Amino acid sequence: MGWQRNLSIGSFTGAFRKSKWLLFDNAGLQRGFSASALALPELPGFDYQPKPYKGPLADEVLQKRKKYLGPSLFYYYQKPLNIVEGKMQYLYDESGRRYLDAFAGIVTVSCGHCHPDILDAITEQSKLLQHATTIYLHHAIADYAEALASKMPGNLKVVYFVNSGTEANELAMLMARLYSSNLGMIALRNAYHGGSCNTIGLTALNTWKYPIPQGEIHHVLNPNPYRGVFGSDARCYADDVQDHIDHGTSGKVAGFIAETIQGVGGAVALAPGYLKLVYDMVHKAGGVCIADEVQTGFGRTGSHYWGFETQGVIPDIVTMAKGIGNGLPLGAVVTTPEIASVLAQKIQFNTFGGNPVCSAGGLAVLRVLDKEKRQKHCAEVGSHMIQRLNDLQKKHDIIGDVRGRGLMVGIELVTDRKEKTPAKAETGVLFEKLRELSVLVGKGGLHGNVFRIKPPMCFTKDDADFLVDALDYAISKL
Repeated sequence: MGWQRNLSIGSFTGAFRKSKWLLFDNAGLQRGFSASALALPELPGFDYQPKPYKGPLADEVLQKRKKYLGPSLFYYYQKPLNIVEGKMQYLYDESGRRYLDAFAGIVTVSCGHCHPDILDAITEQSKLLQHATTIYLHHAIADYAEALASKMPGNLKVVYFVNSGTEANELAMLMARLYSSNLGMIALRNAYHGGSCNTIGLTALNTWKYPIPQGEIHHVLNPNPYRGVFGSDARCYADDVQDHIDHGTSGKVAGFIAETIQGVGGAVALAPGYLKLVYDMVHKAGGVCIADEVQTGFGRTGSHYWGFETQGVIPDIVTMAKGIGNGLPLGAVVTTPEIASVLAQKIQFNTFGGNPVCSAGGLAVLRVLDKEKRQKHCAEVGSHMIQRLNDLQKKHDIIGDVRGRGLMVGIELVTDRKEKTPAKAETGVLFEKLRELSVLVGKGGLHGNVFRIKPPMCFTKDDADFLVDALDYAISKL
């Protein structure tokens, strides 16, 4: 072992020689530690050189944000990062430092930052026609709708394009109410479905809800296997839905909406078999069933292309956004011809939905995911990472739960495993430490004590190992 590396760890400086860390404190005294205890994890190699950045620095950007943008905007980290470039699963700050992006722009970058195939599709279409709306014919939106419909099971064959997940869920709720001729919607506690006036009603996390009327919306028990009152007993949770229909409605409802794995709520996978039971109840009450696939769609769960397929159901309406466009402002609602027809009663129009540039980019996303076999990749890498996280859970008591599928994973941190007390302060410390180690993760859950690991789908096993090693190192330093 002829090489050595200098490192800074707190007030210590060390060098790696054979199997020992030789650390020297400020008094010059040598201290020996095992390499396994203090070895800093290293970012996997990546053959890319970011362009020199000559723009405004973080402090200036932050001041402009504070002056000109709404005060409701928030940012991560005590000293916010100025991210200026991205390539596949990595991001670069103003100094050129590379970070592993394990949150993908809040589960939005599916194929990878600046994927060349998608950039080419967007660029070529932009040179020809950026915008004309659907009052004229253009092949891009029709080609894209056809390709997207081909990915759907059953009779889910009619597509409405919008610009975001919030818009998609708004439109889905409108369809449900028009088709059923009822108003009452059922959603889950701990859900997130958007930030508009109506979708705030569907959302059930107080941190995201303003004190405004939420309309005819009721939130039933969340079938959370880790924190839920019935554990993984899907039947007991489903009985709560039937109880609401029997006692809280006229017996008729407009619809039911759920994420298969709750995103903002902390990567909570619903109790197995829950949706099948509830869908039957909702259909008998005259309602339609909506699957919110804004975060779980397009193969991210690994085992299936759509999250709802993990529950063995086919919804009446599916909403999608985020990963659908790899960063483009794009969303969609897919439903049956029968339900879609209710919107023909009036003029339904979306100025930017399915514009030529977004349609070209969206079609390129579908092709890249197929060409690069990203669903299979998510299954393999996700399985590897979850296994390593499960092993880490055995080592560190602060890890209360590891959950999820594929590359949609949650790590819930607690101070007491029996009481499941949220480790809010510790999560904040580890969040900053992971950033120092060049790992960017998300946070979720009502108490912000869940790390959300939802990287671009080109994330590799080496990336997964680095992330787990970094988390191990950070927890060991608590």
